[in-house]
Amino acid sequence: MSATPTAAVRAPLYRYRLQQANLSMVGKLVVVAALMFGFGYAMVPMYKHICAALGINVLSLGEQQTPGALASRKANTQVDLSRSIAVEFDTNARGPWDFKPEVRHLDVHPGQITTVMYEFKNIQNRTMVAQAVPSYAPKQATAHFNKLECFCFNEYTLKPGESKRWPVVFVIDPKLPKDVSTITLSYTFFEVGGKVPPSPAGGRT
Repeated sequence: MSATPTAAVRAPLYRYRLQQANLSMVGKLVVVAALMFGFGYAMVPMYKHICAALGINVLSLGEQQTPGALASRKANTQVDLSRSIAVEFDTNARGPWDFKPEVRHLDVHPGQITTVMYEFKNIQNRTMVAQAVPSYAPKQATAHFNKLECFCFNEYTLKPGESKRWPVVFVIDPKLPKDVSTITLSYTFFEVGGKVPPSPAGGRT
C-alpha cells in the first residue's frame, strides 16, 4: 500500500498552488488593465479618423465657441451665389462738412456680409452734434437690407476740424425680390438741433 500524504505535507502544497493561482490572476489583471488603457488612449485619434472619413463633424461645443476654431469650415451656405446685387452708396451731404463713402459701388451676393467705410469731417470752426439717416431705393428693398452695424444708430459730437471713419456692415436678405438687381443706400447727415434736410428719393427709414 502507498502511503497517503499527511496534513503536514498537503498544507504547503496547497499554499504553493494558491500563490501560483493568485500570481496568475494578478498577471491577467495587469494585462487587461494595460490593454484597456491602450485602447482608451488610442480611441480619440481613431474616433477622429473614422468621423473624418465619414464626414461627421467632431468639433465639441467648446471648440465651436473658441475664436478661430471655425476658420477652416466651409463658407456660409446661406449665401446665394447664383445672383449678384449692385449696391450703390450715396450721401446727401448738405451742410458745412465733408461726408462720403470710401467706395461708390459694390457687387454683393444675397446673404453675404459686407463692410463699407464712410468718412466724415467737420470743416466748421465750432463743435457740432450730428447724426445720419439712411434711405433706400427702390423702396421694396428696404425690408431686405439688414444693417448689422451702422453709425446711423447714434449721435456724434465732432470738434472743429475733427475727422471720423465709420463702418456700415450689412447683409441683403436672399428673399429680396428677383426683379431687384440694384439697391442704392443713401445717407442724409444733419446737425442735431438744426433743420433736417430732406432725404433723397427712395424713402427714409
